[in-house]
Amino acid sequence: MTTHEIVKYHIPKFWDDEFKELLYINEQFNDMDSLERWTSLGYANKFTGDMCDVRSRQPTWNNQFVNIYRELGWQDIGTSYYRMPTGTILPTHGDLYLRYIDLFQLQGQEQRIRRAIVFLEDWKPGHYFEGNGEAKVNWQAGDTVEWAYDAPHLAANLGLEPRYTLQITGWI
Repeated sequence: MTTHEIVKYHIPKFWDDEFKELLYINEQFNDMDSLERWTSLGYANKFTGDMCDVRSRQPTWNNQFVNIYRELGWQDIGTSYYRMPTGTILPTHGDLYLRYIDLFQLQGQEQRIRRAIVFLEDWKPGHYFEGNGEAKVNWQAGDTVEWAYDAPHLAANLGLEPRYTLQITGWI
């Protein structure tokens, strides 16, 4: 995988709607420079959706995802379920992985980090993802996008229903 390349693939659906009942928490985006830039550009201050990560109960089938990525050679795999409410826009950014880098002592090895986003439901009008300048809409549940470290991407929900994804982080 080259720098900023977005790889797309499909994971056959084995999950149910349990992800909709998780304890989601809204945390401020962790890159203050990006927040200031977005605000100065006129974006409203609704930049992050709600997350349910490994600090909270995960779905009963969560380990099936972990095993898929373990078989792909990923290590120290973490999962985080993401609910993006209507009106949420996360402008173009590259992820920082601050907690992940500290937890797994990856300072100086950041390029080894991988991120995958699994779309947990079929696409709904107004749901949007863009990776490295390429738009993705009309997805099917199980469609996945993956990138190395800091590939630029954005997400938005301009629709009427929450947008649910699974964020998987690991390193190779």
